[in-house]
Amino acid sequence: MTMRHVPVQWNRTKLLYDAVLLVAVVTYVWVFIRVAPHYADTTRPVDDAILRMRAFGTCAFLMLTVILCIGPLARLDRRFLPLLYNRRHFGVLTCLVAVTHAAYVLSWYYAFSPTPPLEGLLRANASYGQVLGFPFETLGIFALICLVILAATSHDFWLAFLSAPVWKSLHLLIYPAYAAIVGHVVLGYLQDAKNPTFALIAGSGALLVAGLHLAARRSGHPRTTEPAADIEPGWVPAGLAASIPDGRARRIDLGHDERVAVFRIGNRLAAVSNACAHQNGPLGEGRVLDGCITCPWHGFQYRPEDGCSPPPFTEKVPTYRLKVANGMVYVHRTANPLGTPQPLVPLSGSDEEARS
Repeated sequence: MTMRHVPVQWNRTKLLYDAVLLVAVVTYVWVFIRVAPHYADTTRPVDDAILRMRAFGTCAFLMLTVILCIGPLARLDRRFLPLLYNRRHFGVLTCLVAVTHAAYVLSWYYAFSPTPPLEGLLRANASYGQVLGFPFETLGIFALICLVILAATSHDFWLAFLSAPVWKSLHLLIYPAYAAIVGHVVLGYLQDAKNPTFALIAGSGALLVAGLHLAARRSGHPRTTEPAADIEPGWVPAGLAASIPDGRARRIDLGHDERVAVFRIGNRLAAVSNACAHQNGPLGEGRVLDGCITCPWHGFQYRPEDGCSPPPFTEKVPTYRLKVANGMVYVHRTANPLGTPQPLVPLSGSDEEARS
């Protein structure tokens, strides 16, 4: 663990990450505007301004699709974790692309309107009681507001100011934003488009996001056997002790959105909350480094025996009591108070560890 945490810093990795994103966006928009029209239906030419707004709009949709795929992919395969670390930069750039799309829409369709552009946009269609002809513009506005809020609060200042649970809850707005964008695309562009290419891309993207999240959720709920008959109420089975890789963890769902990470450190076990105190990162997807449980997102570390960060840091996560009976690990549902020392439990399941 370094002498100080600097969660947001412009290092070589972040600069390379952002450079790749910028190049990808510029390339996509250029190809959409300069190359794609040569393969389009020449009997229905599209104005350059409309082409630009579609380029930025589709780009924002695809970027948000990729963003929502990164999280579950990182849970299913650790090789995707590097894409997760700087995902907030990805989100901010997506917001800028979406704002550019909206600016083109307002400047083109309402440039010569006697009413303010935004007012004209909202009053142009109020047929909310039908599917065909539904004012899809409002869905786009809602999604854009969500993206702006997420981008504006992406800095760690807001994380510390709002607290990790509130910040995390706020940033779940990305899901209704994505649903609104899907509706915006389906009820808007796709109703008028004759080429099915983007319809297939949009549908495949939405299905991919849903499928990956379902697969990641299933992977986070490992099967366990029934509790032994002599185990008291309040203990939850967490699988075979020997099946937990050394230096890694198994994540257990206790219900009510409470998850525990059971780590193996050599021949002993420790259990802590799965939520990192920094950004609610998944500690169970991290590993033990230098004797400390290390969050895979930003490297925050905690001692397995008490859930406290080593000095001079002050972050803490709850610990949980463990038992091993007949090779099966059991976690008690009730978390210990923050900072409570909890002895590591041997894999063998001795009487000493059962009393802990």
